[in-house]
Amino acid sequence: MKQVLPWSLLGFAISVIKPMRWIGIDPGLRTTGFGIIDVDGQQLRYVASGTIQSGDPSKGLPERLGTLYVGIKEVLEQYQPEAAAIEEVFLNVNPRSTLMLGQARGAVIAALVSAKLPVAEYSALRVKQSIVGTGRAAKAQMQEMIKRLLRLNRAPGTDASDALGIAICAAHHFKG
Repeated sequence: MKQVLPWSLLGFAISVIKPMRWIGIDPGLRTTGFGIIDVDGQQLRYVASGTIQSGDPSKGLPERLGTLYVGIKEVLEQYQPEAAAIEEVFLNVNPRSTLMLGQARGAVIAALVSAKLPVAEYSALRVKQSIVGTGRAAKAQMQEMIKRLLRLNRAPGTDASDALGIAICAAHHFKG
């Protein structure tokens, strides 16, 4: 959320708080959401959000994971975040779906780490509690709160809203 830079003026120590840019990631094999925010003290500023599509499910898994990796690298290059946060994997009823999500998440984390970003991980429950106040919040509630917190004219799509929520949650919990 902030980087405190020590500075001395006439022998008095002064702290200058530097704004920090976060990327939040809502991983998925078909669609991965991303959200970029700037945080300056308690002020949040929307920068960008969107989704990365992994392509046709008939493509092989390695190719789809590669698409996610390259897509995240392009977003990182364009927006230059200083820190990243990603949603933890939740256990699904379908073990195959959980495994596929884990592999998509791994490709995204690899892209973040290769860019030398610190990566925080949060459960969906914790993100919802941070943004809406309850861990059982519906997607529409998350979208509305993201719209209000970032003072947007309209709510981003669900994957992008979730990613922005992850970035906001991380910024609020950051102890840097």
